[in-house]
Amino acid sequence: MIQAAIGMKQTHLKTVVLFACFCACYLEEQCDVKDDSCNSAKEKSCGCSISRDKSKYDEKININVDSDDEGLQNELLQKVEVKYPRTNEMVFIEGGTFTMGTNKPIFVADGEGPERLVKVNSFYLDKYEVSNGEFEIFVTKTNYKTEAEKFGNSFIMDKYVSEEILKKVNQQVEAAPWWIPVDGADWKHPEGPDSSIKNRMDHPVIHVSWNDAVEYCKWAEKRLPTEAEFEYACRGGKNNRLYPWGNSENPKKEHWMNIWHGEFPKENTVDDGYDSTCPVTMFPEQNKFGLKNIIGNVWEWTSDWWETQHTPEFKDNPKGPSKGTDKVKKGGSFMCHKSYCYRYRCEARSQNTPDSSASNLGFRCAADKLPKYLKT
Repeated sequence: MIQAAIGMKQTHLKTVVLFACFCACYLEEQCDVKDDSCNSAKEKSCGCSISRDKSKYDEKININVDSDDEGLQNELLQKVEVKYPRTNEMVFIEGGTFTMGTNKPIFVADGEGPERLVKVNSFYLDKYEVSNGEFEIFVTKTNYKTEAEKFGNSFIMDKYVSEEILKKVNQQVEAAPWWIPVDGADWKHPEGPDSSIKNRMDHPVIHVSWNDAVEYCKWAEKRLPTEAEFEYACRGGKNNRLYPWGNSENPKKEHWMNIWHGEFPKENTVDDGYDSTCPVTMFPEQNKFGLKNIIGNVWEWTSDWWETQHTPEFKDNPKGPSKGTDKVKKGGSFMCHKSYCYRYRCEARSQNTPDSSASNLGFRCAADKLPKYLKT
């Protein structure tokens, strides 16, 4: 099934496995919200069934870090020279009970419903998505190498890639030909080896896998948010609303998020001012918690394993299944359009394998308590 969707001309194992995985995931995102047959197809084919190495994901990874090591604290104060404002601020999210999910799902196969009461404990959440600047500090301090760098490629929409790079690409997803695997694409080279982040240090870091995000969180004495925490923070105390601020896509006739405008995938009219990612500080605070870009801009990893069968029973601070194949991502991205990927809603969700990476996928961190270095 997966092989039928891919025009393969290379046999390198790592490339083929990565490509097959992304084919399954992104075929999901071509669904038209008005096409009921799409949901049926998704139940049969969507969700990554192939991973680079599934064996290492069989057990739950402990992503809680609590260190009093003075050396680490000094390191996290990050006494390094930076030429850009820091964006590692966290906001306090007071816990409470909210209605998670919806009884009016747009993508039934995604497990958007049913509605269920969920209690979330108080926690801290990054005000902004993790930026290139913040990730660069992490890499500088730890010499960390991302999975996209190790495997040598990542996925990008063809319109963002140079003609020279396109000439070297000989694979594509047959049903979604705009998604192509690009050799040399990684967080430092977001559109391939001939691109850089020099003028995008305040943009969200992309081409980071779930595993990469977890390592960053450990270093920063933080963790990834659970799906329930993410949705609770996204809703901002508003139930039965599509967006963090309400039901209007453009409140006060203004743009409050970075999504696709125009006919996907032919033209992005850039009505919101951005053709791809935007600075993590861009647009108004999206709800009472003061969060920026909690929807739009880039998809964000959560800590939960993916499942689609939910019950309406009350849940107390849920953390998802103990194991699985894919991880939940939330929030939608700059590539989302209502006719194609209407997932920039608080209850919307999608998934990728933990080693997946792409040009529209990033993250933000959470914490049970504010790290000491952020209290000063």
